[in-house]
Amino acid sequence: MSSPSPSPAPADWRETNRANWDERVPLHTAGDYYDLDGFRAGKDPLRPFELAEVGDVTGKSLLHLQCHIGTDTLAWARHGAARVVGLDFSEPAVAAARDLAAGLGLGPERAQFVTSDVYDAASALPEPSYDIVYTGTGALCWLPDIRRWAETAAGLVAPGGFLYLAEFHPLTDVLDDETGSRVVRDYFDREPQVYDFPGTYAAESTATVHNRTVEWTHPLGEVVSALAAAGLRIEFLHEHDVSLFRRFEAFEQRDGYFRLPADRPRIPLMYSLRAAKA
Repeated sequence: MSSPSPSPAPADWRETNRANWDERVPLHTAGDYYDLDGFRAGKDPLRPFELAEVGDVTGKSLLHLQCHIGTDTLAWARHGAARVVGLDFSEPAVAAARDLAAGLGLGPERAQFVTSDVYDAASALPEPSYDIVYTGTGALCWLPDIRRWAETAAGLVAPGGFLYLAEFHPLTDVLDDETGSRVVRDYFDREPQVYDFPGTYAAESTATVHNRTVEWTHPLGEVVSALAAAGLRIEFLHEHDVSLFRRFEAFEQRDGYFRLPADRPRIPLMYSLRAAKA
């Protein structure tokens, strides 16, 4: 059975989301969440499970789709990637990433950042393909068409390379925001969700102007099926009982992650997958 076509998106969805992200870049570069001073001093923003699942990147080229301010992108360069390229639709985010790379002494031959919508990545990037295409942690919810995303991402994977995705589990989108224990939304609802919230996950109490966003939930089966249909072979799909931010008010912070209270049954909060090109 083929997946349904995505519901029509508001005509201004891309511009709306871009304005929201553009405004939040200076909040993210100045705040504690991304801790750029710590990053410059050597702090690694990559999660241990990502490092283990991606494996050795020494000498490889890596493309980071929807890279935001580039901390994860540049971390892969620190782990030995021969060349990293980050792509994001926010010009202020790309400018911040370029400044960060320059401050670390990583010139364009090692690290390059490109401003582009992810769907237009093939025509915007300096090379046609990469050994590793890396993406995730809050990226897919901004895209209306997961099949088009999968086709785009798969087309950028070099023969013998792979795509690696670490993302928040769509199950979390159906649960109540307070306890994370009650199902209050339809898991298979493909309608765009329009939100209007001030601040940001990295600076919750900050007053902001561009607060409207348009987002989508993509069921796990649709993501996996879209990548398989795009010609990639799924090597693994792992689910994780940890999150990177306080998704639910009931979350506790332990061992560097946000988790449900220890006396609660565990549910998947994130997932990761690797998909290879023959």
